[in-house]
Amino acid sequence: MGELTRTIQQRLDDAYASLRSAHADGDTYLADIRREEISELRRIAANHDIGIEPPRCD
Repeated sequence: MGELTRTIQQRLDDAYASLRSAHADGDTYLADIRREEISELRRIAANHDIGIEPPRCD
């Protein structure tokens, strides 16, 4: 796994965790921001032919 792949995967893991927290806290603004961040990271991964793991369910 290359550095870009690791970085994107870590950022996705962090964004999904933050999204779950935002939902639990009822913070719709932060949830919207995290959804946009996730979409952008997934787009970057696709543009670089990087396979990403599905979000972890903690």
